[in-house]
Amino acid sequence: MKDLDGKVAVITGGAGGIGRAMGIRMAEEGMRICLSDLDEARLAATVAELRETGMDVIGVAADVSELSSVEALRDATISHFGVVDVVCNNAGVASGAHGRLWEHEINDWRFAFSVHVYGVINGINAFVPYLIDRGVETHVVNTSSNNGGFAPIAMSPTYATCKAAVVTISECLWGQLHEIDAKVGVSVLFPTGRTKGVLDTGIWAAAERPPGYEAAAPIDHTNKMAGWIASMEAAGTPVAVTPLSEVADQVVDGLYANRFWMVEEGRFEESVKQRADIMLRRADPLYQLG
Repeated sequence: MKDLDGKVAVITGGAGGIGRAMGIRMAEEGMRICLSDLDEARLAATVAELRETGMDVIGVAADVSELSSVEALRDATISHFGVVDVVCNNAGVASGAHGRLWEHEINDWRFAFSVHVYGVINGINAFVPYLIDRGVETHVVNTSSNNGGFAPIAMSPTYATCKAAVVTISECLWGQLHEIDAKVGVSVLFPTGRTKGVLDTGIWAAAERPPGYEAAAPIDHTNKMAGWIASMEAAGTPVAVTPLSEVADQVVDGLYANRFWMVEEGRFEESVKQRADIMLRRADPLYQLG
């Protein structure tokens, strides 16, 4: 996209973490922002905070696992701003799955897929026909992860599987939009940033599950990040934290460049080459097994 000033962005998972950072960064470019989230109280607090800085922001509560809710999000945004130019399918959760893959409950998988995969699918179904019909430069950004998007971490199968699916969905969407010569750009975001470190996105704690996705076993909802950082530093290994603003920079830079792969250069080239080499040699997986 050549110019973001005055354009309208919809960002799911926008009450905190990467979504909030994207909203702030896009507003700095002059964009008008609709943040959406399932957590209405947190969403309202975030919108109020950003409005105090002069940003043109609204909040619309939505459940990305339900197409009708995402369609209502689309309609509410158009009703307020008149148009939608950029859609960021960014909502994500930690499923709270316990044990090994074969011990996961079916609802562990259903909950993860409902947000990470159907959240993207519903975002596409609700917004892309509208964006195509507009006939002007617009864009869809789908949030994936190096965990699954490039190579899985074996101990997080629900998350990694979903994020791998997001990449494939995005590639197929890109191909089909190009086939009809639509003016809708597509990007898949791998949150990284320039500073090598961990991302404090809020996904280190298992999300509360809505009705219908209950778990039989108790779920640990505590945030694991602080404890992990403390243990690493106690062992003499300092932990760097990547500012979420750098991830938001990735998105804005990628929009201007119409870049499909939104990933910081120099971060995952070796792991991608390693996985491709393993496949070509028909070798056993060696990447990120722990």
